[in-house]
Amino acid sequence: MNAGTASQPPTVAVIGAGSVGATIAYTALVRGTARRVVLHDINAAKLNAEVLDISHGLSFTPMGSIDGSDDVEICRDARVVVLTAGAKQRPGQSRMELAESTVSLTKKLLPRLLEVAPDATYVMVTNPVDVVTTAALRATGLPSEQLFGSGTVLDSSRLRYGIADKIGVAVQNVHAYVVGEHGDTEFPLWSSAAVGGVPLVEWSRHHGGVLDEDAREAIARDVVNAADQIIQGKGATNYAVALACCQIVESVLRDERRVLPVSTMLTGDYGIEGVCLSVPTVVGSGGALERLQVPMSDAERQLLRQSADSIRRTAERVGA
Repeated sequence: MNAGTASQPPTVAVIGAGSVGATIAYTALVRGTARRVVLHDINAAKLNAEVLDISHGLSFTPMGSIDGSDDVEICRDARVVVLTAGAKQRPGQSRMELAESTVSLTKKLLPRLLEVAPDATYVMVTNPVDVVTTAALRATGLPSEQLFGSGTVLDSSRLRYGIADKIGVAVQNVHAYVVGEHGDTEFPLWSSAAVGGVPLVEWSRHHGGVLDEDAREAIARDVVNAADQIIQGKGATNYAVALACCQIVESVLRDERRVLPVSTMLTGDYGIEGVCLSVPTVVGSGGALERLQVPMSDAERQLLRQSADSIRRTAERVGA
């Protein structure tokens, strides 16, 4: 399938034409994230159908093109490579239970991708993303700036939505992060969260009791359980994760230097090293540039260490 100029290097290559990968490719074109997107998958029939369907809407999007192939050569010289290939998460299945088969697949894919796109920035989306990113870095030897995971960018968006919905403000004015594992041990940084400069832990005192401790705990539970709720209802999460991924890609392509909680290999930050997890990080044309040292309460630091321990145990179990 060819809907663009084959000789032109792709701006963004998406690996995996499943629900998440196809939606990322579609979203990147609708948003104008990239001028040329390529999609790679070993299932040629599914791949060609997705590319054709997206191609038929190109007259309604910013100028762009999409191509697809079951040959990894189509990714040659890509500026950003987004990996979504992996086993599909089943209802009730934890992200960590996906780890072994997904890590094995990632280790097979990356050497072939690096042959055709050695200078690309690699964004890992496949779950469990922290374990997969840890395994990918160790297998390839790439720097954590060049290869990192989508982390808790989506979870932070879910958190901001929950807060905004609860107190009745625009979600864009909520500044709050979920950190740690993209999964069961993630948690919000309530101590640094704010709306319009008002600390959220003080919101109830100044603006009524709608965001007290019980309300915050309920919102945090909803964030952790969001994926399973969506998967039970429709089989996969795809829209919000595609938007989150495109914001990461845009920050790389446009050197926006957004602060995003992507998953990188910690090297002593917060007393943690040798494992990938998410903390607020500056993302620009050089990839994941700088992890910010966000003030945390003692309780939050302990939760971050527990999250790191959970990821490390799974990584060791699957040989990541």
